[in-house]
Amino acid sequence: MKRREFNREILAGAGGAMLTSLFAEATASASSARAIEFRNGIAAADVAAAGSLTDVEGLKVGHFTETKRPTGCTVVIAERGAVAGVDVRGGAPGTRETDLLNPVNSVQQVFAVVISGGSAFGLDTASGVMRYLDERSIGFKEMGPNVPIVPAAILYDLGVGDPQIRPTAESGYQACVAATSGPVIEGNVGAGAGATVGKFFGPKFAMKGGVGTCSIRVGDTGVVVAAMVAVNAAGDIYDPGTGKILAGARSPSGDGFANAIEKVLGGYAVTPPPAKTNTTLGVVATNATLNKDEATKMAQMAQDGLARTINPSHTPYDGDTIFALATGTLKAKVNVGAIGAIAAVAVSRAIVRAITEAAGIPGYPSYVEIRDRKQK
Repeated sequence: MKRREFNREILAGAGGAMLTSLFAEATASASSARAIEFRNGIAAADVAAAGSLTDVEGLKVGHFTETKRPTGCTVVIAERGAVAGVDVRGGAPGTRETDLLNPVNSVQQVFAVVISGGSAFGLDTASGVMRYLDERSIGFKEMGPNVPIVPAAILYDLGVGDPQIRPTAESGYQACVAATSGPVIEGNVGAGAGATVGKFFGPKFAMKGGVGTCSIRVGDTGVVVAAMVAVNAAGDIYDPGTGKILAGARSPSGDGFANAIEKVLGGYAVTPPPAKTNTTLGVVATNATLNKDEATKMAQMAQDGLARTINPSHTPYDGDTIFALATGTLKAKVNVGAIGAIAAVAVSRAIVRAITEAAGIPGYPSYVEIRDRKQK
């Protein structure tokens, strides 16, 4: 198929053959990017090549990072509104306004999504985001008064530092003040400030997680699919390109990995982290035009990227949640199966970036620190 014909098929959404070809192109695009070195040394895209969630036209991202302890929140703002869906797959979620995203329910657009640390206390950040949007008359107006629709989800980071310090409504407001359409800052920021990974054998063997993002421009179709993820998983984090563990439960020596899934397969007695103490949160987005059914399917398929990169994932101890946003600035018809497949690739890449861009904190070394120990 010639490129012009291929792109026509992408935009027409013609079916299974197109989906296979488009997924192959997305994978090839990711593989090409992976040939560029991370500044921290792993085979994947650098900051510029990886892109950001904000490469999707119509979105802004802002972080609030608490200075008193590692915690914070991250907001994604869609000032003109975005069609949204959600997929909650972990066994210990903490969410707000996710029921209205069900395709059978009437609200058609959201105006922001918040992901936050602080466990259930962090859901209060959405109130600050609502205040910011309401001050600017951004929201749902069909019933008269302006009502900003702001779904939210939280991760548990209260075990890192003083648990009495957690994100508040003011934190959400300040994240909005900081929001821009420029490149998204990654690592120990916002919702990822207190994120940790690899907790199947207890916190003393865990490592630092964080926030990562990337975008994929699909050929010359004009379609952009992007992801941003805050990684706070119970399981180990893998590079899906090599199958190697990047971060996770460390071995007793501290300079290697215990390999949680191998230990589980061997009958090793794990120390399950308490429910709700983990969770990976993500936002995937596209400039394509989707309805709520399609946005929901995009969120569902994006979870595949999480499963490729985190093992085990979707456990009883995680609240894994992915939101999907479609800004609709590209009016051409697309195949949602293809968009979902690309979103899964974007999620995998964003998770890898979250780990490699994170910096260690006391008790939780980073990917870079463990890598450097191995090389000595």
